[in-house]
Amino acid sequence: MTDAQTAQPTDELLIEQRGRLGVLTLNRPKAINALTFEMVKGIRAQLLEWKDDDSVQTVLVRGAGDRGLCAGGDIVSIYHSIKAGDVAEGEEFFATEYAMNHLIGDYPKPIVAFQDGIVLGGGVGVSGHASHRVATERTRWGMPETGIGFVPDVGGTYLISRLPSEFGLHVGMTGEHITGADAVALGLSTHHVSSETLDEIAAALEAEEPDAVLERFATEPGESPLWQQRPWIDECYAKDTPAKIIEALRARDEEAAHKAADRLEKLSPTAVSVTLAAVRRARRAKDLAAVLKTEYRTTAAHLRGHDFAEGIRALLVDKDKNPQWRPATLDEVTPELVESHFAEPETGDLTL
Repeated sequence: MTDAQTAQPTDELLIEQRGRLGVLTLNRPKAINALTFEMVKGIRAQLLEWKDDDSVQTVLVRGAGDRGLCAGGDIVSIYHSIKAGDVAEGEEFFATEYAMNHLIGDYPKPIVAFQDGIVLGGGVGVSGHASHRVATERTRWGMPETGIGFVPDVGGTYLISRLPSEFGLHVGMTGEHITGADAVALGLSTHHVSSETLDEIAAALEAEEPDAVLERFATEPGESPLWQQRPWIDECYAKDTPAKIIEALRARDEEAAHKAADRLEKLSPTAVSVTLAAVRRARRAKDLAAVLKTEYRTTAAHLRGHDFAEGIRALLVDKDKNPQWRPATLDEVTPELVESHFAEPETGDLTL
């Protein structure tokens, strides 16, 4: 692809080469650039093409519009396929997305991801494994999957399992959004810049190495609000079960701890329990590939379960915000039920 050659403006994924820079722009601004299957396939295919193209030295991933990089995956379409009795479509989507996540994490060239604005779920997957992860004062980073009866995926459990102390469990189980300052403090982002300079940075990357460019534009992120909550997060999330974690949160004096307990009690008991187990397993995993394979198992189980479809229905389809979880309480979630989410799917494991 030659300089200035671009995809059509109506396309969901814009592809350009500008000098030494390959640019991938997620282009669904009205949906905060939520990833469709075609976008996932397109990102992976283009990264594979640029991998051996010596004229492309750096890749930039960014989102169109001013709301954010990416609000996640287009899960409403997956909901409709589940309700139609077709889980194979969902399995294909997630398998392809996880292969794309792995390619980003294993890429031989620098990938710069602008984590500006909303960066949730699939947005974490398309940016969190990049070599250069650039937060701004507008960043709102999160893995909100438990809110729809699902478990953090796209390599998210790999990322949060490696955060200092128990921050990963707090972020993963509650789905709390964190700031750009938080993301830098925790190591989820490598740089912090002003959102007003992103276009200048992109232009500079056309001719320069990303390390030099980002060092030149770097700004101080300021104090991390989440880091200040470490004492109660460390204590409470060290407990063995979600019920014990909630009990410990209730026993603290901090209002934020009580809000976390309130949140956990509203979420899918199954998803919260499986997330706790998944993050702790991810801590022991040798690499991203191993974690993605485990995440594919939990994803396949959720595609066949009740709570994932019910969570999407309540939040995004009917929008009544009143999901009816099954099981309805943490007491009903048995160790056997949690363990069943880590079994090899009938259709086989993920191959990378």
